[in-house]
Parts: sequence; structure tokens; C-alpha cells
Amino acid sequence: LAPAGAAFSIWSVIYAGLGAYTVYQWFPSQRTARRQRRLGWWIAASMLLNAAWILSIQAGLLGGSVLVILVLLAVLAVLFAIFTATKPTSTIDGIVTDGTLGLYLGWVCVAVCANITAALVAGGFGGFGIPPAAWAAIVLAVVAGIGVLLAFRGSGRFAIAAAICWGLAWIVVGRTFGAPESTTTAVAAGLAAVTVILTTVAVRARRRSHPATGS
Repeated sequence: LAPAGAAFSIWSVIYAGLGAYTVYQWFPSQRTARRQRRLGWWIAASMLLNAAWILSIQAGLLGGSVLVILVLLAVLAVLFAIFTATKPTSTIDGIVTDGTLGLYLGWVCVAVCANITAALVAGGFGGFGIPPAAWAAIVLAVVAGIGVLLAFRGSGRFAIAAAICWGLAWIVVGRTFGAPESTTTAVAAGLAAVTVILTTVAVRARRRSHPATGS
């Protein structure tokens, strides 16, 4: 389930967004904004957890890295609940806050699966006799399900879907052109990506056609 190396370039975009958010929430107009006050400490916690995750990976502590990234995912879930429950105050707020956090959450949804898989493989997990490609397809189906759920709960936010599909697309590349090659995994990742993006588009279209329902 490891995506091709180029997939990790998305971190540069996420970090740039977090940097922009840090500056934005310091603006005089945002210092007392209720939305930013609710988000700020949780975002700070996510940054500390992200640093801890990177350090644990670099130290070769795969088991510890799984625990850290799961806590990070939980923090991002809280942030998702907050920023979807409150409307952006401006276009800049929507891009810097919602866009960045959407990319962050979507990418971590994929990264956590790859991280857990790497830890299990390193720990000698045998798969209970189930072929690795079958396990991969099951996990990717779960990722697709999470993407669909986030599309509905988040009113079809493209940033989340884009990050999930970015990770899935690079899994397709990795399993098609890299080792180990797996057509089953590549196809499953491709189908998962298509499912997430089509659901997101459908939710947004429905929301626009029924604005009064808030859906």
C-alpha cells in the first residue's frame, strides 16, 4: 500500500498551508474570531503530533509511529467537525483554513493505512493465510468508504477528496511500475479513487440543486 515516492510531495503543500494559516490567524481581524479560537489549539496539537510522527519514523519506531498517526487522525477528525460546522468568514479563510485542513485530513487517511501496513509487515504479520493483494483491496475499500463518508459529512469538499485521490493514484503508480507489482492492488486503488471523486462531485451537485436543505 505504499504510494510511489512522488506522492509525499503533498506534504510541501500542506506545510505551506499550515504556515499560511499560522500567519492568517494572527491578523487583528482573526485574533478574536470564534472560529479560529476553536481551531487554533487543535491545529497546534496536530503540528506537534506531525513532528513526533516524523521523528518516530526516522528513528525506525514503526509501532510508535502508528500510535502517533492514529492520534493525529483523531485530532484531524475533531478539526473536521469544527470547520465543517462553521462557515468561512471570507474566501481567504476558506482557502487557507478549510483547504489546508481538508488536504491534511485526506492525506493522513491514506498515510495511516500505509503506515499500519508497513508496521505489520515489519512485525512479520502473515495475513492469516489471506493473500497480500486481498488484504490491500480490503484496506482500500475501507479508505474509499471513509472518503465517501467525509464527502457526505463535509458537503463534498474537494480538498479532502483531492488529497485522498492523490494518495490512491500514487498507489496505482507504485503497484504498477514499482516493486512489488500488484495489478489487483492497483485496480483496487484506482476504483477507490474514482468512487471518492464521483461521490464528492455528486454530493456537491446535490447541494447546489437543493440549497435550502443544506445538503
